[in-house]
Amino acid sequence: MPIWLTWPLPAGWLVTGFLHAGDEHTGARAAAVALSGPGLTAGPADLLLISEEVGVGLGARFAGLRGSDPGPGFDTGPAHAKIQAEGRPVPLWSIDAGPDRAVYAGEARGRWLWAILWPAAAGALMADQLQLLDLREPGMDLDLPFGAPCPRLGGLFET
Repeated sequence: MPIWLTWPLPAGWLVTGFLHAGDEHTGARAAAVALSGPGLTAGPADLLLISEEVGVGLGARFAGLRGSDPGPGFDTGPAHAKIQAEGRPVPLWSIDAGPDRAVYAGEARGRWLWAILWPAAAGALMADQLQLLDLREPGMDLDLPFGAPCPRLGGLFET
C-alpha cells in the first residue's frame, strides 16, 4: 500500500499524522498521511492524502460521503487537478462533499488516491501540481518536519 507524501512540502507545512486500515490477516488495505500548514486565504489548513484498495472506504469516510468510493461518474470530463506520483501524471476529479472541505479523487498504482483538504478554500493548493513520493520506497532519507497531531484523524469514528 503506497504511503503518499507531497515532497517537497508546501512552504510552512508539517507532517501531522499517519493512519492505516487493515488487520494482521490482510495487512494494510489503506494508508493516510496528514499534513497541516498555513491556509492560502486565512488560518490553518489540513491535507489528508489517502491510498486505499477498492471497497475500503477510508477516503469516502473522511470526505463525508456515503459508500466506499467517490460515486458513479466522478471521473467524467476533464480532470480538475493533476499531480505527479513518482513522476507519473495522476488526474484527480473534484468531488462535491460539502462546504467545509475540498475533496479530490483519482487512481494511482491501481488504488484510490484521495486528497481531502480543510477548509474548502485550501483546495486551491491542488493547483500547485503537487509531487508525491511513496515513503515505503527504498532509499527514502527525508528529514520530515513533524507538527502536533492532526485533530482530524481523531474524529474518524465519530458518528
